[in-house]
Amino acid sequence: MTELVEHGHLFIGGEWTDPLGTDTIEIVSPHTEQVIGSVPHASRADVDRAVAVARRAFDEGPWPRMSLDERIAVVTRIKDAIAVRHEEIARSISSQNGSPYSWSVLAQALGPMMVYDAAIQVARAYPYEEHRQGVLGPILVRREPVGVVAAVIPWNVPQFVAAAKLAPALLTGSTVILKPSPESPLDSYILADIAREAGLPEGVLSILPAGREVSEYLVGHPGVDKVAFTGSVAAGKRVMEVAARNLSRVTLELGGKSAAVILPDADLESTIAGIVPAAWMNNGQACVAQTRVLAPRSRYEEVAEALAAAAGALVVGDPLDPATQLGPLVARRQQQRSLDYIRIGQEEGAKVLAGGGRPAGLEQGWYVEPTLFGDVDNSMRIAREEIFGPVVCLIPYGDEAEAVRVANDSEFGLSGSVWTGDVEHGIGFARQVRTGTFNVNTFSLDMLGPFGGYKNSGVGREFGPEGLGEYLEHKMIHLPAGYAAGA
Repeated sequence: MTELVEHGHLFIGGEWTDPLGTDTIEIVSPHTEQVIGSVPHASRADVDRAVAVARRAFDEGPWPRMSLDERIAVVTRIKDAIAVRHEEIARSISSQNGSPYSWSVLAQALGPMMVYDAAIQVARAYPYEEHRQGVLGPILVRREPVGVVAAVIPWNVPQFVAAAKLAPALLTGSTVILKPSPESPLDSYILADIAREAGLPEGVLSILPAGREVSEYLVGHPGVDKVAFTGSVAAGKRVMEVAARNLSRVTLELGGKSAAVILPDADLESTIAGIVPAAWMNNGQACVAQTRVLAPRSRYEEVAEALAAAAGALVVGDPLDPATQLGPLVARRQQQRSLDYIRIGQEEGAKVLAGGGRPAGLEQGWYVEPTLFGDVDNSMRIAREEIFGPVVCLIPYGDEAEAVRVANDSEFGLSGSVWTGDVEHGIGFARQVRTGTFNVNTFSLDMLGPFGGYKNSGVGREFGPEGLGEYLEHKMIHLPAGYAAGA
């Protein structure tokens, strides 16, 4: 029996404070369908309070005026504390969203540590000031912190996405209001404890669990300088619309329908071993999941057989069981969404090669079998719409030009991969696919490079110097003719 976790306070400006509203959020286990925790639901008045202290901390407080080394020291303490508590964080997230515990340890806890580490490395080397010779005389170009950041994160990888936004914001000197999803707010209380013990100054960080209405109020708040959002395309468009009223800076990391392209010369055993975890990762609840697998017609049958066997062999069950490879979906609505798409795919004429319903023996919990559709045409809804569940499409293609066309025939452009016996040829293939990240004979996400999407997959980038730059404003200072730096 999971212990009930109840919190009665909100973390505002570094202090535990009583909420100004009376609403609460109940967190339900996707495995048992029982309530496992509750937290206050932040109100608009709580947002006003958090923005006010963040504004004051940025405009008047020490954080933006500290040296980079001083800020790095604090962020390093946050990272180190996550390392100490990584198992607690992983269990908390798995209990809320159904992530398999073995995957959570790596992606939900150790992954954020890697994000902080990489951001620190980038921040140390970043050119915050540079002298240039302008057309009319010497100029000094400065990069300065953007200000008050509203960071809105999803339920699927909450601490990883929080780190992707907190690390660059904090390192560059901004202040942050973090808004966790109502499906997975419990781990944010662990983060709040960590941040407080790390020594963040007053006002630098607030954490406000809330639903859509309060999130929209935060995004549209006139005291917010930048919005960093991860979520669905529809929500991202609304965020951009609301933030535009104040001309707030916006970065959006949205959905995906990424293609894993198997070329005719690929080694099938290693290819299937690489694609399966990339396709069904986190129960299919990942924006970068490789949910369209493109196979050459010349090898279609053997690919279908191998991929179906691998999907059928995945261990489905309790997300806190270390042996589990695929857990329940986060909510009943997500389970029903996947089941609806499975029905739609069959109605469209696709063939279920593996899965296709609820797992036997798991009548309780929001489970869906790892499902593989064959004979999929890229015009079908199951190939075009993000399902965000354990449903993968196998699409046959003729020549390589057709494979490129199908990979690009999507409103999304977030991730993708190619599997081939010739890495150089794979690089050439990668150059033709319009997507923000791509993999050749592997699947990973490197935090020292830019991550983000083309088309409806988003605006702006996270990670690397490009991601750090999203939290900086650029200032040009004109200097008198003949001025020489350091003279």
